[in-house]
Amino acid sequence: MIRVAAVADVHFGADSAGRLRPDVDRLPERADLLLIGGDLTRRGEPDEAAVLARELKDVKVPVLAVLGNHDYHSCQEAEVRKAMEGADVRVLEGEAEVLEVAGVRIGVAGVKGFCGGFTGAATEFGEPEMKAFAAAARSAGESLERLLREMEADLKIALMHYAPIEATLVGERYEVWPFLGSDRLAEAVDRGGADLVLHGHAHAGSFNGRIGEIPVYNVAVHVTGRSFWIFEVDGSGLRRGGEVVDVHEPFA
Repeated sequence: MIRVAAVADVHFGADSAGRLRPDVDRLPERADLLLIGGDLTRRGEPDEAAVLARELKDVKVPVLAVLGNHDYHSCQEAEVRKAMEGADVRVLEGEAEVLEVAGVRIGVAGVKGFCGGFTGAATEFGEPEMKAFAAAARSAGESLERLLREMEADLKIALMHYAPIEATLVGERYEVWPFLGSDRLAEAVDRGGADLVLHGHAHAGSFNGRIGEIPVYNVAVHVTGRSFWIFEVDGSGLRRGGEVVDVHEPFA
């Protein structure tokens, strides 16, 4: 049995030091790896990423992450990534990592994803700006599908920031749904194959949904109310999830 800890939207800033540390110290007792679904920082500043990196440094489990829209805000996403990888946090963008835990090969395919909406809300037609907007969603989906198809793993996890389905957006204002995710990501998961899908971004959304039979979870800390949500999985897919680690202080 593999235990996967997951969280998204921690939004670390200069005043966030120590927020996760008590739970990070106990994490190896409860999980075999940690996945972070984007929005590591508030405004995408490297100094903010450095605070989170110090928080996660020397954690005794592998840590993999994707970036979120907040991490791009200051146009310093490369520096944010560098700060995180300095603490041995593997940041994935159109990349995959395969880890072996207890004899099980766990593959994590990571993309930020993008918005664009559902049921064909945005298409590559019209002005250059609209074409570029829709093309970004298509490109993210194509990248994710390729990663999932090519990974050789017993358990495949799709990690992203934007939502792939509408079910985990319920609770958010309907008019903002096109800016919270894209069904291109769901199509990629369906075609590429995955055992578990994790995302964040929708702070007021819902916890779970499905792409066919594939479980999807919104692990934004605002939704889970936990520092980390622990999923117990094996080579045949998801077994169960449970709240294991409580938040010591509310997240901003």
